[in-house]
Amino acid sequence: MNKNISKKKDFKKNVKSGKKRLFIPIGFKILTITSLIMIITLLGVAAVSSYFFREDNEVKAMEDTLNFAMLISKKINSDLLHTIDKTRIALISSRNSKSKDMNNTMNELLFKRDPEIISVAVLKKGEDKPNVFFKSRYSQLDENSIMDRIKAEKENLDKVFKGDEILFNPSAYLKEPVIGLAVPFDAVDNKESILLIIFSMDKIAEIIVSKGTIKSFIINNSGDVIGHFDSSIARSNVNLSSLNIVKMMRSNSNQNGQTFYTDEQGDRYLAAFQFLDFTGAAVVSIVPASVAFASVYKILRIILYITLISLSLAVILILFFSKTLTDPIRRLMSAADTIQSGDFSVVVPVSTRDEIGRLSSSFTEMAKGLAEREKMKDAFGKFVNKEVAELALKGNLKLGGERKEVVVFFSDIRSFTEMSEKLQPEEVVEFLNEYMTLMVKCVNDNKGAVDKFIGDAIMAVWGAPVSHGNDTENAVNSALLMREVLIKFNKERSKAKKPVISIGCGINTGPVLVGQIGSEDRMEYTVIGDTVNFASRIEALNKAFGTDILISADAYNNVKRIFNVEPMKKIKVKGKIDPQQIYAVLGRKNDPNCPENISILRKIVGISPPLSNKDIHIKANELKYEIIE
Repeated sequence: MNKNISKKKDFKKNVKSGKKRLFIPIGFKILTITSLIMIITLLGVAAVSSYFFREDNEVKAMEDTLNFAMLISKKINSDLLHTIDKTRIALISSRNSKSKDMNNTMNELLFKRDPEIISVAVLKKGEDKPNVFFKSRYSQLDENSIMDRIKAEKENLDKVFKGDEILFNPSAYLKEPVIGLAVPFDAVDNKESILLIIFSMDKIAEIIVSKGTIKSFIINNSGDVIGHFDSSIARSNVNLSSLNIVKMMRSNSNQNGQTFYTDEQGDRYLAAFQFLDFTGAAVVSIVPASVAFASVYKILRIILYITLISLSLAVILILFFSKTLTDPIRRLMSAADTIQSGDFSVVVPVSTRDEIGRLSSSFTEMAKGLAEREKMKDAFGKFVNKEVAELALKGNLKLGGERKEVVVFFSDIRSFTEMSEKLQPEEVVEFLNEYMTLMVKCVNDNKGAVDKFIGDAIMAVWGAPVSHGNDTENAVNSALLMREVLIKFNKERSKAKKPVISIGCGINTGPVLVGQIGSEDRMEYTVIGDTVNFASRIEALNKAFGTDILISADAYNNVKRIFNVEPMKKIKVKGKIDPQQIYAVLGRKNDPNCPENISILRKIVGISPPLSNKDIHIKANELKYEIIE
C-alpha cells in the first residue's frame, strides 16, 4: 500500500515538473528493426550491382564517344583536303587560262561547282594585301570586310608562313556563319605565299550536327570554337579553353583522349577528342552523363521500387501482427492525447473483457464529464468575459463587489436608427453581427473585456477583473485599431454599394465598483459608478465636436506621453461642479502616419463636421451637458 502511494506521489511530481519518459511502442520497434534489415540488404545489392553496371556503361559510352569523334574527324579531314585540292586546281587553271577575266574563270571552275566556298585569296609573305583575291558572286559578304578580316588574322597567318595549317572562325566579325582555312601555297614571284579560303559554316555544320545523344564541336589549339552543334555558339567567337576536355586536348601529346567535365551550368558530360590530321584543330564529341547513364538510373529506380514494395509488404504484415497487441492500449493513449489537446468528444471502444476493457469504459465516462464542463464554460464565455467565466466556474465569484481603478470605454454607431429604418430586420442583425465581430476583436486584441452590448453600442472595461498595468494605453490602442478596421470595413461596403458608417468612442479612467450585481439567482458581472456615466457622456460628445475618439482628462494624464491629442472645448456635465476638459485622440506619437490635426483626421476617417452652435445647444439639452465657449 505504501509503495503504491509512493509511486503516485512520484508520478504527480514528474507531471508537475514536466518530466516525460521516452516512449517507444513495441510495434514501432519491430517495424524499425525489420525495415532497417531489409533496407540495408536491398540497398547493398543495389549499390554493388549499379556500381559494376555503371563501370561497364561508362566504358561503352566513352568508346562510343571517341569512335564518333574519330569518324567525324575523318570526314572533316576529307572535306577540307578536297576543298584545298579543288581550290588549288581552280587557281592553277585560271592562271593558265587564256581568258583575261580570271574572276569569271574562278566562278566557273570553283564557285559554281562548290557554292559553299565564299572567297579565295593568295597572300605573299611580307605583304598586307592579297596578291590574288576572288569572291563568289553569290556571297552577300562585303569584299572590304573580308579583306579587313584577313589583315586582322596576321598573327595566325604568320604561323602558316612557317608551315602550319590553321582553321579560324571570323563569323562574329563578318556577321555571317563562315570558317576560314589557311594553308601554305606555291611560291609566287619567288616569294612564299599562303592560300586562304573562306567557306560557309554549313559545310561543317552538316557533319557535326547532333544525330542522337552524342554532340560534337570543332575547336582550334587556342580553344576557339570553329564549328559547333549549337549554331549561335558557332557564330559568336566563343573560347572554350576553360573546359577540362579542352585543357586535356591542349596539353596532351596523343591524337585523342577522353575525360569527364562539368560546364558552367553544372551539367556533367562524358567527352572525347580527336585531332584532325592537319590545322591543329580537333573534334570534340560529348554526351550528357544523365543520358549516358540513363539505363543505370533506370535500374536504380527499379531497385528502389522493389525496395519500397517489399518494405510496404513487410510493414503491412508487421502492423497486422502487432495490432492485436497494441490496439487497445493505443486507443487509450490516443484518447488521453485528444483530451489533453482540449477535445473531450472521446469514446473508447471496449474490445476486451479484462482490466483494459474496464479502463476503456471508465475513460469514456470521464471524457463525457469533462465535455459537459467544457460546453458550460464555452457557453458561459459567450455571455461574459472568459476571465470572468473561469472565475465563476472555479466558484471564486460571489455577490457583491470591490472598488478598483479601471478604464471604461463606450462606442456607438452614428445615425444607426436612421440607417436601420431603411433595412429589413434580418439585414440589421447581419450587419450588427459583422460589425460587432470586428470591434470586439479590437478590444480582445488589446487585453480588454467587453462588458455588454447596448443596441449598437459597445461597453468595454480594462483593469477588471485583471489589470495589465497599462490599461488606459490599451484602451486607446483599441479605439485606434477600431478606427483603422472601420476604414477598411467602409471601403468594402462602398464597393458593395452599401451605406458607410462612422462611430464615436469615449474613454474615461477612474474608480468604479466592480463585481457581481443582482441576486443569488441572477447575477451580472459589471462595473458601476460615476466613471461609467462620464465615459458614456464623453462618447456622445463626438458628434457635437466632429471627432471619433474622445478621452477624459484623467485618461489623458496617463497617456499624454504616448498619444497626440487635440484639446476640445471644456464641458460642464450634470452632477459635476467643475468644468471638464476632454481631448480628441489623433494617433500615437511614434506613428509616422498620425494626422497633424483634427481637420486632417476628419478627411481620413470621413467624420462629419462638428454641429452648429444651434444643434450643439439642442443636443446638449438632450444629453444634459453644456459646452463652455
